[in-house]
Amino acid sequence: MDSDGPNADQAGDTAALQPFSVSAAETPLEGAGDVQSGHLTWRTLISGDRTPSDEITLGVADFPPHGTLNLHRHGPAEFYFGLSGEGTVFINGASFKIAQGVAIFIPGNSEHGVVAGDRGLSLVYGFARGSFDNIIYHFRDEAQPRALT
Repeated sequence: MDSDGPNADQAGDTAALQPFSVSAAETPLEGAGDVQSGHLTWRTLISGDRTPSDEITLGVADFPPHGTLNLHRHGPAEFYFGLSGEGTVFINGASFKIAQGVAIFIPGNSEHGVVAGDRGLSLVYGFARGSFDNIIYHFRDEAQPRALT
């Protein structure tokens, strides 16, 4: 087989992207005081508007004890992965426990929200979208949809 094998085109598509690393401790804290979204903070670690990437968005959300992410929806599907603490994720009226090591898939346009437990909650969130600022949040009780950035 020559060097122009079946995966040569796929390799060429990503040649411009370079690997990188991001420290959560050095990433700006967002969401403090934003009561429309709930009582949580987050750090967007990978996003095309902030990092040299254009294929995924990844971040970490932190909830104090009994903190919330208000019910909302957005076009792209999302995942959560529990890092510490525990809580409940509500998706289209169903409830799912989240804790360390638990992954939850949220289909696109599903109404969802989070309530942290007694010890708070920390989770990873992610989208198969190139930039967090392109994800438009529609909160249940909000007149206008908005980006959270």
